[in-house]
Amino acid sequence: MLLTDARRRARVDAAGRLVPLALQDRSAWDAALIAEGVALLTRSLATERLGTYQLQAAIAAVHAEAPSVEDTDWREVLALYDLLAVLAPGPMVSLNRCVAVAMVEGPAEGLRALDAAAADPHLAGHHRVHAVRAELLERVGERGPAREEYRRAARGTRSEPERRHLEARAAGLGPDPSSARAGVG
Repeated sequence: MLLTDARRRARVDAAGRLVPLALQDRSAWDAALIAEGVALLTRSLATERLGTYQLQAAIAAVHAEAPSVEDTDWREVLALYDLLAVLAPGPMVSLNRCVAVAMVEGPAEGLRALDAAAADPHLAGHHRVHAVRAELLERVGERGPAREEYRRAARGTRSEPERRHLEARAAGLGPDPSSARAGVG
């Protein structure tokens, strides 16, 4: 909880818009909370049996200790998600693992992992699946399909800040060429 709370101030901007992890100002993260969380995690890992909360905290610690998203030890994050999938499998674990796969093996591999994970009835049609797919499609240069996935994700969320963020991501990919043609003539 400390490691997650340490990023609270950086999660939204002054206008209340969501700021994704990759774009957060890490200097706004609370270093004291990170240090306390890492110390508690380290002590727990040395004295307790490995469990779900420790794995979740370890993932948060890897993110919290990295100076940038590029410097994040994504192989470690993927290994931790692999362990978490064994100890506490679930749809969000599967989805987050797909993101880690994409960061380690590339967005095309992330998309393949996402397609497999999305077969889970608990994930099928979930707005976060569409959001992850949109991000990965954008990374492989598929702007049109990415735009539509962002729009699907925006329609599926109940969170107004998240909806605005997803709509902004879709808009940032430029106009839909088919809608531009429809308005001509």
